[in-house]
Amino acid sequence: MRIVLVTGLSGSGKSVAIRVLEDAGYYCVDNLPPQFLLELASYLDRTGHHDVAVSVDARSEATLADVPMMVSTLRTSSHDVRVLFLTASDAALVQRFSETRRRHPMALRELERGGASTVTEAISLERALLEPLAEIGHAIDTSALHPNLLRHWVRQFVDSPRANLTLSFESFAFKDGIPVAADLVFDVRNLPNPHYDLQLRPLTGRDEAVVAFLLAAPQVQEMINDIAAFIEKWLPSYVAENRHYVTVAIGCTGGRHRSVYIVEELARRFMRRESVLVRHRSIEPIKHADD
Repeated sequence: MRIVLVTGLSGSGKSVAIRVLEDAGYYCVDNLPPQFLLELASYLDRTGHHDVAVSVDARSEATLADVPMMVSTLRTSSHDVRVLFLTASDAALVQRFSETRRRHPMALRELERGGASTVTEAISLERALLEPLAEIGHAIDTSALHPNLLRHWVRQFVDSPRANLTLSFESFAFKDGIPVAADLVFDVRNLPNPHYDLQLRPLTGRDEAVVAFLLAAPQVQEMINDIAAFIEKWLPSYVAENRHYVTVAIGCTGGRHRSVYIVEELARRFMRRESVLVRHRSIEPIKHADD
């Protein structure tokens, strides 16, 4: 049975992710107290369910620390368990709560206990409570992410082949900020920039003309080789720490040319051995017939 555990910060997009999975035919359970996770999985497995999505959040703080062990137990039972952790910057979350005029769940909890907290304090408390889940999950930073792109990334994550380690390559624009969920970040703004060629400016790093431009610069290939060698050297240490997900972020100024090309090239090299996801924050995903 495939089980997708959806968790993360309040306001980061968990509801969007659950709706995507529900539309994909998953049996979805929202805000399940973690102590019932093993019992639920056993029941749904016995009753013939194959795809299950479960949402867990910080309101179940008393048992959150037990979730990693439960996930390990389910994997030992041959279930395909994937943990999706949605996050965002404090500034993005504060803005979202301000726009919706909703109280943060942690702020409500403090009120029930006779105390008080600001939204920023509530977010900080929630981050600390969810740290055990963040450590075992595949993180997606939704700070500047359009909901349609988040929907695409969620489908991509659950549709990827089952693997001990999933390696994500993600391009981004420094002008929009560094993705907070990245494990490794590489800055490629020192490379020749196709943006200054008026014919290449409207294109992306997936277009042949931009690829040819970058291939003509020896330092681009040297940079790719160096990044690949670094990842090759240190990836085993993540595996040794029982990490199931590693995100490598490649950034340039606008997130459309250099970073996109390098992400595509790195993914091509590593997908021969690892389960690889490719994500571009600043350009539209390639459309498929079933999208």
